[in-house]
Amino acid sequence: MLKKRDRHSILIDEHELVYYRTGNGEPLILVHGITTYSFIWRNIVPFLEDNFELIIVDLLGCGDSDKSIDVEFSLKNHAKILARFLELLHISKVHLVGHDVGGGICQIMAVRYPQLILSLTLINTVAYDFWPVQPIITMRTPIIRQLAMASLDLGAFRFIVKRGLYYTNRLDKELMDFFWYPMKTSGGRKAFLHFSHCLNNQDLIEISDALSQLKMPVLIIRGDKDVYLSKQIAEKLHHNIRNSQLVIIPTAGHFIQEDEPALIAQNLTTFIQK
Repeated sequence: MLKKRDRHSILIDEHELVYYRTGNGEPLILVHGITTYSFIWRNIVPFLEDNFELIIVDLLGCGDSDKSIDVEFSLKNHAKILARFLELLHISKVHLVGHDVGGGICQIMAVRYPQLILSLTLINTVAYDFWPVQPIITMRTPIIRQLAMASLDLGAFRFIVKRGLYYTNRLDKELMDFFWYPMKTSGGRKAFLHFSHCLNNQDLIEISDALSQLKMPVLIIRGDKDVYLSKQIAEKLHHNIRNSQLVIIPTAGHFIQEDEPALIAQNLTTFIQK
């Protein structure tokens, strides 16, 4: 569980970014995807904090960070903001871990700011032109966005979350409360829809050639039962990045951090310690 005493915030261009910092060792930053925020890493933290200094962010527009929609929430801009974030924290090199669109942000960081990156781990990530998935494409249509703003309810959101889990019985009230937390306010919903609208796979298509030239070690983890992102993404990344390892976890869906936190931590620790 993320502890209140580990919670911090920092201003980046007058926008507050909330993050958690805990543990000892080389710095490792955990970057969530869309529909989640820092909470998604809470079950992994206990397995990692003895070996790494963990930095768990709420991206702008997510969790408890600033939800001003005058900021562009594209993957490219999130990568730029996180690079600035590391600079302000005086962190010169970091192990980078990203999930979902957070994995896309981390790919851009690895290409644009390789001097900052010790290693790159991509977990059920977006990449190339295999995304956005259909619900996000729909969100980018203005009239649908307005309808979603008015009608998105807990039941519909619960269905989205449940489809993303392998162990569906783990979707209890506590977990659903975590997911629903930013959606309880109009500001949170507006930020979510703005994030969706800003997503553009061109951000990753334009770095695809550079991605294959990465020099840092890369770990790719896929939950085999991920219904939102196809297995072709992980396979193509592994094929194209020469320094990469691919791990398939059969008992995990899209929200793999909920399904197999210990396995993720084990694979991550082994990979980095090598």
